[in-house]
Amino acid sequence: MTIERTALARARGLGSAKSGTGHWWRQRVTAVINLVLVSWLIVSLVAMAGSGYDALVGWIRNPVVAALLILCVINVFYHVRLGLQVVVEDYVHREGLKVALLILMTLVCAGLGLLGVVSVLQIALGA
Repeated sequence: MTIERTALARARGLGSAKSGTGHWWRQRVTAVINLVLVSWLIVSLVAMAGSGYDALVGWIRNPVVAALLILCVINVFYHVRLGLQVVVEDYVHREGLKVALLILMTLVCAGLGLLGVVSVLQIALGA
């Protein structure tokens, strides 16, 4: 016996991908966090304009600033990865190429994010 689903039941379902809303929410949440963190970064850098290299290094050595910069780097590259994933999934139709691009994109975003975190840590720890 098969049970027919109504149009409303189908509309309430997750769809064929079963995960679209989660991705959508992660992208929106990272966008809001980016708005706050990048705004803080821009305002801070503008306020420090003309202060010199030593003042910038001293600012980054503040543990709260270093933590916020690391959070900013991680969040920006995660948000970039989420956005590029949507582009690749929507516009690349050959499965092999799609998988290769998704892997490459993830590795590049992770690598650049790691580079940014290591750079902040090197300055913050005085290495």
